[in-house]
Amino acid sequence: MRFNRILLSAPLVVVALVIQVSALARLHLPGAVPDLVLLTVVALAMVYGHVGGCLVGFGAGLLSDLVPPADHAAGRYALVLCVVGYLAGLAKPENGRLKSATGPMAVVVAAAIGSTLLYAGVGALVGDTAARHVGLGSLLFTAALYDLLLAPFVVPVVMALARRLDNDPLSETSSAKASDVSSGWLSSGTGLRIGSQRGVLRVKAARARVARAGRIKGVKRL
Repeated sequence: MRFNRILLSAPLVVVALVIQVSALARLHLPGAVPDLVLLTVVALAMVYGHVGGCLVGFGAGLLSDLVPPADHAAGRYALVLCVVGYLAGLAKPENGRLKSATGPMAVVVAAAIGSTLLYAGVGALVGDTAARHVGLGSLLFTAALYDLLLAPFVVPVVMALARRLDNDPLSETSSAKASDVSSGWLSSGTGLRIGSQRGVLRVKAARARVARAGRIKGVKRL
């Protein structure tokens, strides 16, 4: 994973986690909690691809496992977001541009439902039955609803930032200028053209001398 991607992903994940823990988790909404970290991972995965999404998801999930008030085994949410980031990265468009918002919204709903099911499934394997007491159906519905309502304010912004930094306009501009200069230099053939122009001038000067000498000789004969 490139350094500029890490440089953007780490602050975004930290900010998303801080907002989620300090604000969204304290709203006491019925059912699930709006998952801002999940939306950030999905948005970055749809720009970076499945490998980058997998790495970002693992790091974001591991950070969520370690930050209080986490009450589950460490690595549980890291596994969930790692899988979600990988699958969301597969939805990355080939040209890197999205034609409509339908695709990202569908990915957000699928990620919300899939992460809830996977989290509950991993919890059942380790003996955590909290999802049964709350109700898995209500968790799935509220998770998809909250994330879908929050997605238009998060996903486009994160994707735009990721694209802008991933394209690296400064380096592209400088490299484009350098390539233009070098290509211009090669295509114009400055050195060769100057040499050829000098050669042509020398030939013309020699011909002019010959013609002038011929005229002088003709005048003398007359």
